[in-house]
Amino acid sequence: MSDIPLQNWKQQQRTRLRKLRQQIPAAQHLLWSEAITTALTQGFPVLENHKIGFYWPYQGEYDPVPAMTSLKARGATLALPEVTGKGEPLRFVEWWPSAPMKKDIYGIPFPDSTREVAVTSLVIPLLGFDEQGYRLGYGSGYFDRTLAAMNPRPLTIGVAFEILRLSTIYPQQHDIPMDYVVTEQSILCRTDAGLVPMTVADCAARNRIVRD
Repeated sequence: MSDIPLQNWKQQQRTRLRKLRQQIPAAQHLLWSEAITTALTQGFPVLENHKIGFYWPYQGEYDPVPAMTSLKARGATLALPEVTGKGEPLRFVEWWPSAPMKKDIYGIPFPDSTREVAVTSLVIPLLGFDEQGYRLGYGSGYFDRTLAAMNPRPLTIGVAFEILRLSTIYPQQHDIPMDYVVTEQSILCRTDAGLVPMTVADCAARNRIVRD
């Protein structure tokens, strides 16, 4: 890249992409969000058997609550992240539609005094993403630290609108790619060659529930 330091470049992209996302017209945002909800609920039947960590929408992000509520009705356990300290991995605590809530240091709601959940899959917000499935977040590193600390590693599904795609985020050693990226246009599966689009049906067949 140019002589601009990488961190400066990433911060410029964060500012640009956040503004771009917040400028999406409400009607367009709704249509795109409905398409992502359909892809999540129909393309990943395996999630019905999972303990899913997800996120509360922030600053124009895709709202995963409808998809997660649908998956919970089919058997999934849901959890939201709790920030336990600067530089620490996230802790996931159980959520359901009427769960008591409070706000963290960023003003984002999370469950108040519910049980901790060892999640087996994560639905992760992407401020930006690249052709290899790497995520550009807000810069705090919480999700990267959390994934690095989890063993076994959960199924990771990043969600974003297609306009937030970049050719590369110049991933560093600590960056961890998503297994899948879901946008309003397609489900993208990460391979050695990069992200490859899949139909909802093909993704569902690949991520079907395996019963004994």
